[in-house]
Amino acid sequence: MAEINLLTKYPQSKRDPKGRAEQKTEAIRSVARKFGKEFFDGDRIYGYGGYSYQPRFWQPVVPDFQKHYGLIAKSRVLDVGCAKGFMMHDFAQAIPGIHLEGIDVSSYAVDQAIVDMKPFVKVANAKELPFADKSFDLVISINTIHNLALNECKQALREIQRVTKRHAFITVDAYRNDEEKKMMEMWNLTALTYMHVDEWVRVFSEVGYLGDYYWFIP
Repeated sequence: MAEINLLTKYPQSKRDPKGRAEQKTEAIRSVARKFGKEFFDGDRIYGYGGYSYQPRFWQPVVPDFQKHYGLIAKSRVLDVGCAKGFMMHDFAQAIPGIHLEGIDVSSYAVDQAIVDMKPFVKVANAKELPFADKSFDLVISINTIHNLALNECKQALREIQRVTKRHAFITVDAYRNDEEKKMMEMWNLTALTYMHVDEWVRVFSEVGYLGDYYWFIP
């Protein structure tokens, strides 16, 4: 288990947590947490404001995963929280023949998945992964499991550990000090679980998660 940032090449947009906080209401959060059309392709206030494939996002990131985890054509990779399968698509392009699977809680996202990944994505919840023990060489979950309440988040971590036979990498909402906590509270739209980084590490240890991890901090 190691703290490592494998997303250094993911493009960073300029964020305005204060402006976002002023716009949010519990009604808006409620809509966003349904992870339907409004979250992905509706007004920006509910989420992405239009979620379409852009090669500049995951194409630069995939080679770092490939190198760090030694991925080859025979590798099996699961994306927990795959949305429309864009990262999976870029893995397939970078490593021809690699076996990919993806799950997402959003039936809308799965229905709208990028064409070449449609056969490999399904609707499921991270807290109950529909795969056998030790099915994958690498399980990736980017900004997903924190959308569950703490007990279910712990179960998702156990599930990720259960279905991997080698590696896992997750990112979760977190903070390291009071200022970052305030920023997170202003920015957060969908996460039900966010904690100090030290608390996250204790949770990882508690549930037996042995994979790698990093933080999303606005």
